Amino acid sequence: SSPKSFQPNGASEEALRREIEELKQKDLALDQEIAQLLSEGYSLEELDKHISLLHEYNEIKDAGQMLLGKLAVIRGVTTKQLYPEYDLELSD
Repeated sequence: SSPKSFQPNGASEEALRREIEELKQKDLALDQEIAQLLSEGYSLEELDKHISLLHEYNEIKDAGQMLLGKLAVIRGVTTKQLYPEYDLELSD
């Protein structure tokens, strides 16, 4: 008999199916956006560079959020309270 953790119950399986469906929809939407950009005259090379820069930006932002979170815990404050100290907007 296999461990129980490898036998997802109906509810979690349904949730996973929904997540997969949502990801498929997002993938489709992104494909359509890329097609739109290509039709507007952007080259695939430009899009690749743009995507690469976005990934880099998101990685930097995630690392920054993680560090702010750790600092907030150390100081016993909320992350939001640290934003002014580092000239960050709440939307950053």
